[in-house]
Amino acid sequence: MLDIVFQDDDLVAINKPHGLLVHRSSIAMDAEEFALQLLRDQLSRKVFPVHRLDRKTGGVLLFALSKEVEKQMQQQFYENQVNKKYMAIVRGYTPDEEDIDYPLRKENGTLQEAFTKYKTLARAELNVALGNHPTSRYSLVEANPETGRMHQLRKHFSHIFHPIIGDRTHGCNKQNKLFKEHWELDTMLLHASQLTFNHPLTQKQVHIEADLQDEFLRVMEIMGWGNLMHKKSLTANETF
Repeated sequence: MLDIVFQDDDLVAINKPHGLLVHRSSIAMDAEEFALQLLRDQLSRKVFPVHRLDRKTGGVLLFALSKEVEKQMQQQFYENQVNKKYMAIVRGYTPDEEDIDYPLRKENGTLQEAFTKYKTLARAELNVALGNHPTSRYSLVEANPETGRMHQLRKHFSHIFHPIIGDRTHGCNKQNKLFKEHWELDTMLLHASQLTFNHPLTQKQVHIEADLQDEFLRVMEIMGWGNLMHKKSLTANETF
């Protein structure tokens, strides 16, 4: 059963597991389960995804329960009216906070503006050697993408040389191999933690949160961030 974190007469949101596709895709023919079909069967009614999460990204995934609401919510996402927050574990020590203003290229070559704000919640140094370094450093960040480009966070953190752990496409192969060999981790450590928006019919503000999942929590324990592990929402005031 999918973990439903919000539901009313018009919308439903799940905490999508890492590795689950939103819907069928020709680029992932190996997949047999999809969030769209699983949720449809669980609710015994049609559902309509209003945005997307990468297959390897976990967290809040929002569906509409009618075509009308689907169109209205998709327009909010298109116009960047939805506030999105993500948690990620990245390589290295990130600054306390930073704005990433770096255009991203579409598949057809067109450049699109892309803007991400993030803040650092915690840092860790592990006694695990990698290359010429006797230790390995990592940061837990909360990211707020103000635009919604494909793979935006993955590309932006790679651009500033703090790639997300477990990102095979835009990440660091040496780090990914280290996590695989030392901790048997294949999960990409990117989690969509919060969505905030105005309900398309009632106009009331809706705030949805999704708890971190097991593999993300396991790595937080490895990093020594146990006191942050079970918090539903982390803020800059809780850094250490």
